[in-house]
Amino acid sequence: MRIVAALGGNALLQRGEHPDADIQQHHVHDAARSLAELVTAGHELVITHGNGPQIGLLAEESEADPALAAPYPLDVLGAQTQGMIGTLLVRELLGRLPGHPVTALTTHTEVDPHDPAFGRPGKFIGGQLTEQQARTMETERGWTTARDGEHLRRVVPSPRPTAIVELPSIRALLATGAVVIAAGGGGVPVTRDPDTGRVRGVEAVVDKDLASALLAEQLDADALLILTDVTHVFTRFGSTRPGPLVSVTPDRLRELDLPEGSMRPKAEAAAAFAERTGHLAAIGPLDNALGTILGTTGTTVRALPGAAGEGPKALPAGPSDLGPADQRAAV
Repeated sequence: MRIVAALGGNALLQRGEHPDADIQQHHVHDAARSLAELVTAGHELVITHGNGPQIGLLAEESEADPALAAPYPLDVLGAQTQGMIGTLLVRELLGRLPGHPVTALTTHTEVDPHDPAFGRPGKFIGGQLTEQQARTMETERGWTTARDGEHLRRVVPSPRPTAIVELPSIRALLATGAVVIAAGGGGVPVTRDPDTGRVRGVEAVVDKDLASALLAEQLDADALLILTDVTHVFTRFGSTRPGPLVSVTPDRLRELDLPEGSMRPKAEAAAAFAERTGHLAAIGPLDNALGTILGTTGTTVRALPGAAGEGPKALPAGPSDLGPADQRAAV
């Protein structure tokens, strides 16, 4: 079975933890054990990952560096996070899969330059800002800021992915039997000139889960796993008796009220992949990838017979219906 496994941001850094290298290496160590079990069981594996905390940290460092005439753009910072996270995953997986090829590939994701997201920045990035800091960065850097709870933070565009540039290379690597790490952080966002074919980076970030679903579809994957810090999707969240969903259809998943910035993209990605392909999608715990694919944990998402190919529908915004763990894990 060919599997695309998308790791949540908690694969490297959990909420509230300091972004030290040794902390991230510890989490990658645990994630690699779970992922290696899929390969040992005989599955082909492509791994994607989030980069929210890492790109935010690099962006802050770049902004504060007095040696730079201007901070590095987000597309370049995204490539840097792919290299950092990719090497941590490669090292751990090589140790757990001796003799098995493992490759991390810097990946670019095409987006539509006319995507309305460019006019409505909505993805939080970086740390908290005071009112004065926010106003200064809006004036001097052209930032857009918004409230995240009680604090202000920078927000950037998050256009929908339309194509994975390195798809042929990923296919070729899979044909050699390699485990491939690709589309980290959703991939480096680029647009393509229709006349020259040249690509250029854009100041944006791509949602990792939506890019993972697109990659899984274009790779003809048999399953998409979205691995995070919850065991299931839960109904009746906040009540005394939350109910874990073991299996759900895309339509039923879309009926749940999910927060825009965290679980909603995960649900949309799972629903869209299951709907477009008729194959299995699942949302489950990072520490039990094999159990999630086998259905012993997690929530499986399957389209009803005959429903595949209908294409994704819009998800309603609203308060979270997932839990009981913290549902705003970093993406």
